[in-house]
Amino acid sequence: MASRPNRLFTTTEVQRRPRLSDQVAQLMLDAILEQRLEPGDRLPSERELGEQFGVSRTVVREAVRALVAKGVIEVISGSGLRIAEASPRTVRESLSLYLHASTLDYERMHEVRAVLEVHMAGMAAERSSEEDLQALTSAHEAMARAVEDGRSPEELAILDLEFHRAMARATHNELFLLLLDSIGEGLLEIRRHNLRLNAERTVSLHDAIRQRIQSGDPEGARRAMSEHLDDTLQTWRQVHRRHAG
Repeated sequence: MASRPNRLFTTTEVQRRPRLSDQVAQLMLDAILEQRLEPGDRLPSERELGEQFGVSRTVVREAVRALVAKGVIEVISGSGLRIAEASPRTVRESLSLYLHASTLDYERMHEVRAVLEVHMAGMAAERSSEEDLQALTSAHEAMARAVEDGRSPEELAILDLEFHRAMARATHNELFLLLLDSIGEGLLEIRRHNLRLNAERTVSLHDAIRQRIQSGDPEGARRAMSEHLDDTLQTWRQVHRRHAG
């Protein structure tokens, strides 16, 4: 008699349907987006939502809890549900938490950083005001003094970040600063390594970026920023090879 196969079914995985509460949460989110509801707008009560979706209040409550956790809606005691204010801080913290929890290495983060900051440098050269240039120069000089004083890599990393933030402000597009701040904490470790090895060179590269921005040279600013980021990437590879060895 032929032996029976050990497996009675194919290896195709069973596709599990989302939980009912997840489906309701997605339907609520779709409705919010389609109706272009704004922060502060009221939503129907849990009872009314249950009637609209044909589910129990328990399911609605779970869906609401999921959207509250995502920062989409908020529950106001005595006032019911309303669209939450999507503040820059909320977005920044959410992305920062994702980066901390992810397994992304610096090379992947560098790809995003290069796209963001090289373009940002060019826009700063086109748009910066006299006040922006003064802030950029102040940030550069503060870091230069700290390097001369032999400050720690931890302190220098914060000043390094502030130089880049000053450049982001000079674009006059608040999204650049938001995105830079979102990845900023994730880059602090590589900043410390870079400044431990190349603090004086980093100051020099910052100065080249500053000069190109100050002279209103977008292409020159982009080249200077690209050189700075490539230099940082090479430092990371050097440190990574040393640790791997």
